Amino acid sequence: MQRLKADGSVVGAPLEVAFNPTEFTLNKTAQLAEIAVPGLDSTMLQYVRGEAETLTLDLFFDSTDEGGAGADAAPVTRKTDPFYDLVRIDPATRALPVVLFAWGADSFPGGRSYSTLGAGRHGFKGVVESVRQRFTMFSSLGKPLRATISLTLKEYKTLSEMVAEQAVAGDERAQAHTVSEGETITDIAEQQGGDGSDWRDIAENNGVDDPEAIQPGEVIEMEPMHITGTAP
Repeated sequence: MQRLKADGSVVGAPLEVAFNPTEFTLNKTAQLAEIAVPGLDSTMLQYVRGEAETLTLDLFFDSTDEGGAGADAAPVTRKTDPFYDLVRIDPATRALPVVLFAWGADSFPGGRSYSTLGAGRHGFKGVVESVRQRFTMFSSLGKPLRATISLTLKEYKTLSEMVAEQAVAGDERAQAHTVSEGETITDIAEQQGGDGSDWRDIAENNGVDDPEAIQPGEVIEMEPMHITGTAP
């Protein structure tokens, strides 16, 4: 586990573990809107936006190799505290630290090339959303010697990364919009680009003669969305 600056550069030494996790879980969901169409017994689904991907995993720590389990035992918290602190705000940035969960030199498991920007990833970049620490062994003096840290990381991307991905996706394919109850071509034009004057182009591209006569559930093809602004 490596702390990163917002721009992706490394901060400090990596946080290493002696035991690889036996499993971890990646979760990605999408937010969908249900569109009611009169006369149908179910709703139509329209993609609204994606949700940030999450990674959950357990890390095991053992300090008995340093001082045994007797009076000279070393507390395992020396190893676990740096991980537990990842959910605390960084005083310098007033934000949670960005971290990279790295997985060797080969492709990250589950890191298939899903991005529009390039090859598969070699780790998971995110912020720690939650951390749970469970102690399972103690010395005769009560020092914790073994512990399991349960982490949930939420995907982190800079605004410039998200804008770049959206721009590439927009260049590759046209956007589609499913008409809701009471919507007009002008409404759709305003939602897509903030300028209702584009309705004529949308209507012409879709063979619509009357911009107010479109029906709920009808799919309107949009021109690819181009993002021309820059982001920090």
